[in-house]
Amino acid sequence: MGITERPRTAGDGIRSLTGASPSRRGAQAVDALRHGWPIELEHGPVLLPAETAIAHGANSATMLISAARAATLKLVNQREAAEPHAPVLVRGADPFDLEAARALSDPALDLSYPLKGPFKAEPFEWVDGAKAALDLARVAGILPAFLVDPQHAGEAQPFAPADLIALTDPARLVIAARAHLPVTASEECEIVAFRSADDLREHVALAFGEARSDRAPLVRLHSECLTGDVLGSLKCDCGPQLDAALFAAAEEARSGGWGVVLYLRQEGRGIGLINKLRAYRLQDQGFDTVDANQRLGLPDDARDFPIAARMLELLGARSVRLMTNNPAKVAALEAAGVRVVERVPHQLPDNPHNARYLATKRDRAGHLLR
Repeated sequence: MGITERPRTAGDGIRSLTGASPSRRGAQAVDALRHGWPIELEHGPVLLPAETAIAHGANSATMLISAARAATLKLVNQREAAEPHAPVLVRGADPFDLEAARALSDPALDLSYPLKGPFKAEPFEWVDGAKAALDLARVAGILPAFLVDPQHAGEAQPFAPADLIALTDPARLVIAARAHLPVTASEECEIVAFRSADDLREHVALAFGEARSDRAPLVRLHSECLTGDVLGSLKCDCGPQLDAALFAAAEEARSGGWGVVLYLRQEGRGIGLINKLRAYRLQDQGFDTVDANQRLGLPDDARDFPIAARMLELLGARSVRLMTNNPAKVAALEAAGVRVVERVPHQLPDNPHNARYLATKRDRAGHLLR
C-alpha cells in the first residue's frame, strides 16, 4: 500500500539556493514557470504561475499581478499605474482557485468573467523579489500573475532576483558558430550565431563586407517576428523591414563599407509569441498595441538592448550607423556602450492592416514617422 504522506505546506521540500550557480537557478526557474511549477522567492513567499499551474487543488488568499493589469481592474490609481510592470498584491473576498486566478490574469477572459471582485490592493515588503518574478514570467513567455503562498502547490524551485540578473547577463554571450550564407540580398554574407550557457535563445547576425575600424558599419537591430518575418503578416511592418535592412547592409558592403543585421530572439518586443498573439486579439477588440500589452500586464517594449550591444562588441563594432526610426533605440544602444554616430531612417509604406499600428508607434512610442 505504500507509506501514507502527511499534508504538505506550499514551501515543504523547497530546494536550497546553495549548490547551483545563479544563472542556472534562473534557467531552472524559467523552466519551472513554463511547466506550471511554483517558485520560491528568496526572503519571500512561494509563487505559483496562474496561467500554467498544474496543481489543480491550489488556492490562495492573495495574488501577485502587475500595476498595468491592476489598473484595468480598477485596483490602483493613475499615479500608481505609472510604472506598468510594478508589482501589486491583490486580496479577494474569497480565496483564489486556479479558475479565478486565470480569470483575473487573462484579459481574454474579461468578457466571460465580467463580475470580478471585490478586490483590494495590499502593501507588502518583498517588492524586489516580486518585480523579478514578474520579469521572469515575461522571459518565460507567460502571463505575469501568481498565486501567493498557495496551499497544495507542490515542490518549489528557489529563485532570487540575482538569478535573473545572472541569467540575462550579456557578458555570458559568446559566438557559437559562423558560416558563409548566400542570401537573396547578397551571395557574400556571413551568418554568426551567439548563445550563452543557460539562456536557450540563440541570436544571429548577418554580416556583409569586411569589418573595418575606420568606418562605422550600417547596423539594423531586428527583433524576431514569426508572423511578419516568416508568415507574411500584414499587421506589422517587420517582414518588409527585415528584407529592406538586408539589402541596405549588402549595398553598404558593395560600396566599400560593411553592414550588419542583428536578428534578436525577442518575439513581440520581448513578451513572447503567445503573449503577442493575445495582444493581437485585444487589438481586434479595438485596443492599440500599447494598451493591449498593458491590459496583459506586460511592458509595451521589453527588448534586451544590452544583448545587441554585446553581439556588436563580439563582431568588432564599437560605433555604428543605426537604421531605426526610434530615438529610444538609439538611446538604449548608447546606454549599453555602443556609440551611434548616425541614425539612418528606415521607413516603409504602410498598408490598411498596419496603418494604425504604425500610427501608434509614432504617436505613443515616439517613432519618427511621417
